Amino acid sequence: MSVSSIPARARSVEKRLAQRYPSPRTQLHWSSPWELLVATILSAQCTDVRVNLVTPELFATWKNVEQMAHADTREIERVIHSTGFFRNKAKNLRASAVKIVTHYGGEVPRTMAEMLTLPGVARKTANVVLSNAFGVHAGIAVDTHVKRICFRLGLTGQTNPDKVEQDLLKLFPQKSWGAVNHYLVLFGREVCTARKPACGTCELGDLCPRSGVTTRSVTPTT
Repeated sequence: MSVSSIPARARSVEKRLAQRYPSPRTQLHWSSPWELLVATILSAQCTDVRVNLVTPELFATWKNVEQMAHADTREIERVIHSTGFFRNKAKNLRASAVKIVTHYGGEVPRTMAEMLTLPGVARKTANVVLSNAFGVHAGIAVDTHVKRICFRLGLTGQTNPDKVEQDLLKLFPQKSWGAVNHYLVLFGREVCTARKPACGTCELGDLCPRSGVTTRSVTPTT
């Protein structure tokens, strides 16, 4: 590796991925903070593609947080069934709507502390909503892609998402936290995949210690 120190490696990773993804954004479809919160809750253990297939009917049936607060949980379950864990997600969606209506005046809260009072919302979901809906960079959302890539890159030795996040917050400037999350998620989907990372063509290859990588895709030589 040409970059030995972890902080220097993190700066190089951010610079290169910023060039690859000049306008990063979430792949979830949404038009309001409430819709983004709903979509992010549904995305747990589910692909963004699947969530985007489900949310049009969901948002057409219950057009705002007030309507969701009065929804029949069984009807929510029916609409979101294909996203998996639908009973728990439906319960949390309705309960979060009730909380927002009764405690936050019908508006999705804009602080981490308040977001974490919503049923079904942990730091990952809160970070996604705060960053993308409000431009509030309270942390870095650590999903399976972020955790995997940062471990492989040697930016963290942790596996617990909250501990991974704390390591990353020390390495990247706060103004970049939202963008860094998008960079890593997109890169994890396209290049540094879980089962067969494309190490042979990876633009981070000279920086990466490949921690934990046992299987990789390489470019054949001719």
